[in-house]
Amino acid sequence: MSAPEFNLADLFEIVADAVPDRLALVAGSVRLTYRQLDERADRFANHLASAGIRPGAHVGILARNRAEWVEAMVGSYKSRTVPINLNFRYVAPELRYVIDNADLEVLVYERSLADLVAESLAAEDADSESAGTLHPLHLLVIEDGTSAASPDAVAAAANTVPVHYEEALAAAATGRTVVPRSPDDLYVIYTGGTTGMPKGVMWRQEDIFFAAMGGGGWGQEPLTQAQGLAARIATDESARIPMLVVGPLMHGNAQWAMWNAFMMGGTTVLYTEHRFDPDTLLRLIGTEGVVSAALVGDAMARPLAEALASAPEGTYDVSSLAVIGSGGAMLTATVKAELAELLPTTMIMDRFGSSEAGAQGAVDIGAGGPRFVMSDDTSVLDDDLNPLEPGDGRTGRLARTGRIPLGYYKDEAKTAATFPTAPDGTRWSVPGDLASIEPDGTITVHGRGSASINSGGEKIFPEEVEAAVKTHADVYDAIVVGLPDERFGQQVAVAIRLRAGAAQITLDDLQEHCRNHIAGYKVPRRILFVDEIPLTAAGKPDAKAAKELF
Repeated sequence: MSAPEFNLADLFEIVADAVPDRLALVAGSVRLTYRQLDERADRFANHLASAGIRPGAHVGILARNRAEWVEAMVGSYKSRTVPINLNFRYVAPELRYVIDNADLEVLVYERSLADLVAESLAAEDADSESAGTLHPLHLLVIEDGTSAASPDAVAAAANTVPVHYEEALAAAATGRTVVPRSPDDLYVIYTGGTTGMPKGVMWRQEDIFFAAMGGGGWGQEPLTQAQGLAARIATDESARIPMLVVGPLMHGNAQWAMWNAFMMGGTTVLYTEHRFDPDTLLRLIGTEGVVSAALVGDAMARPLAEALASAPEGTYDVSSLAVIGSGGAMLTATVKAELAELLPTTMIMDRFGSSEAGAQGAVDIGAGGPRFVMSDDTSVLDDDLNPLEPGDGRTGRLARTGRIPLGYYKDEAKTAATFPTAPDGTRWSVPGDLASIEPDGTITVHGRGSASINSGGEKIFPEEVEAAVKTHADVYDAIVVGLPDERFGQQVAVAIRLRAGAAQITLDDLQEHCRNHIAGYKVPRRILFVDEIPLTAAGKPDAKAAKELF
């Protein structure tokens, strides 16, 4: 075979050959060494080949966190096919749209989601964006002990009989595939964005490796040859690093955390419960000796802090936990301070990035807000795509150049808008975050421009108001939106979930509290109390649904 490339399958195999007997994956009761995970991924790849699935085909994965998700992803790369993340929170029209938009040829799904699959494949709503006949699918069903829709229901909808995942792997040939791979092989991540249907962001595998998966080790010089990764894998078992991935693998944040663990020869510990339970998570940290945990914002961090604070001393062993990182959503200063007090030897940090730009930076140590130390290829641009100077006081659009995506799958217009080329020939990724550059070169991220509130000509960023609201002792969570206002155009409104047992606070009380943190024109003018903050299918706060609540 040819020399390994900066290709995710090649890189994984380099690590598997370096530490074959090291524990690679913990997923519930399933524990796989690198050798075992490599062999099962080989079987998956060989099954696809035997089924006539050719390199370049798109393989949809519809499942919650489980070992098979990882096997299918790695196996797809081995066969030079492209794994496509599918959100298990989708409703049928959304799933059908992505199946169609992504041109799936293979669909791997778990039995508990079979009803959703059957409904999606059977629906032909003339008014939907995915009307018409779908491409024929090769179906693989993962048995999970549930009794959801029978295979007949899915078979009738798809006009083909699903193959049982374990039976497919058992019958498949062993040994690695011999297809030549390339750094240009695709990594695709479907992202919900803030408007419209999900979009598939296309990356070269070499670029995503360097932009979001460590590039061979954070804090080290970038690799110049793929085979050099082997020398960076510590073979002493005492150097093994268990890394907890809490978010679902259907999101880029979780995928990148997992691949960072693999590229270090570490152990990926997947959180496999169907609901977030801080007690289960904390006990998992102790059982597996987790060194780092990847969370997603306050939605995970605040229940974690409350569980630590309320538990009797000695309930949880978190002595191994060196780092808690949050990606996909920022931690508020209040929650970060709570965690820092409860876990004094653990580094608590936010990381910033997006599906369209990769991992770009981390919150500046000591920063009181969303101020990040960014990578050298990140800047803030004016409307003419010119980089702003540090400390000039202007707000522009956060952007990254260099190793960025090729564009959106089958969407030239959105590709041109998000990945523009400046007059000097520099190509940028500009996902939509507004930011400014501080005099010291750090970057303050203000939030999505499309979500900002314009009240009397003043631009208000919901994230800033939410951070102020969440410092109130009785507030558990909050989401801020702009509502129509006859005088000022828009007014600030906040939906609040109170802490358990807290007395309901008044609007006057909240406004008085917020004025200690933000300017008067930013304080909420309307308040609504809710049992849960609405979330999008991607698990992020849903501003549209929150507006509808008002």
